[in-house]
Amino acid sequence: MLSKKQNLLETIRGGNPDRFVNSYEAFAMMAVNPFSASNSNPKKGELNVVNKWGVTRSFPDNTPGPFPVHDFEHIVVKDITKWKETVKAPSVLFPEEDWAPYVEQAMAIDRDEYFATAFVAPGIFEQCHYLMEMQRTLLNFYEEPELMHELIDFIADWEVQYAEQICKYLKPTALFHHDDWGSQKASFISPEMFEEFYVPAYKKVYGYYKEHGVELIVHHSDSYAANLVPGMIEMGIDIWQGAMSTNNIPELIQKYGGQISFMGGIDNGIVDREDWTQEHIDEVTLEVCKACGKLYFIPGTTMGGANSIYEGVYEAVTEAINKASAELF
Repeated sequence: MLSKKQNLLETIRGGNPDRFVNSYEAFAMMAVNPFSASNSNPKKGELNVVNKWGVTRSFPDNTPGPFPVHDFEHIVVKDITKWKETVKAPSVLFPEEDWAPYVEQAMAIDRDEYFATAFVAPGIFEQCHYLMEMQRTLLNFYEEPELMHELIDFIADWEVQYAEQICKYLKPTALFHHDDWGSQKASFISPEMFEEFYVPAYKKVYGYYKEHGVELIVHHSDSYAANLVPGMIEMGIDIWQGAMSTNNIPELIQKYGGQISFMGGIDNGIVDREDWTQEHIDEVTLEVCKACGKLYFIPGTTMGGANSIYEGVYEAVTEAINKASAELF
C-alpha cells in the first residue's frame, strides 16, 4: 500500500495510484505561525474583527468562513488614487523565539507520509477586494488599471516577504494558498484580464516557493474557473483545489491532465447541508469518482480545508471516498 504522499504523487503524475487520494489526507497543514497567530482572524460567530491590514471581517454561523465587512465606514481603500495613504502592509518579521514552537511542530511532521503544507490566505485577488470591496475592485480594473497594477505588485511583494519567513523557518514541501477567482458559474474577470493583472504576480510568489523547497503548489478557488486553467498552469499551480462540478472536470482532466490536477468535484452546496445523509453523500461521491477517473483528480468537497459547515459532513465524505476506492480500484 502506497503512503498518502506517494499515492498523491502517483495520481497527479499519471502513475499507478492504489486508491483515490482522500481529500486532504496527504497534507499536514501548517496554518499557524507568528504572523497568522497575531492577525486577528475571527472565530465562528465573531463579528467585526479588524486584522493587521485594517480589514474588518465577520464569521457568521452556518457560513464557510469569515467575510469582509464592506459598508462605507469599514472599506479601507475608498479611493484607489489614494491607496498608498491607506494601505499599510503589516510586518512579517518576528524574532526566532516566536517561531520556535511552530518550527518544532513542522519538524515533527512525517515527511515521508505527508506533505508539510504551509497555509496562506487570503490571496492577492481577495486581498484587493478585501481592501476595496468587490464592485470597486472590478471597476478599477477598467478605470484605473495602472493603479491596480501598483496595488497588486505591492501585495505580491508582501507575499514574497511572507514566503521568505515561512520557507526559512518551516521548510514546507507544499503550499496551500487561498484565492477565490469566481462564482459558481463564471470567473470574476476575463482570462485576458487575469493574464494581465494576476498571472505575473503569482508567478513571482509561486516561483519563490518552488525555488525554496516547495514541491507542490495547491491553489484553492471554490468556484467556476475552467477558463482560467491555462493561467493557473503558467503560474505553476500543480493542483487546483475547490474545482466545482460546474467546471466539467472530466473535460478539464482530458484536456489538461498531466499539466495540472483537479481536487474537489463534490460541491459543498450539494452535500454540506443541514439535512445531509450518508446515503446521499455516498451516491454523489461515487458518481463524481466514476466520472472523473483515477488520474489527475482528487475527490473531496470544495471547502478550502479539512472541515465542513455542518458537523459530520467531512467525515461522511471521507467514508464515501473510501467506499468508492474499494469499488473502483
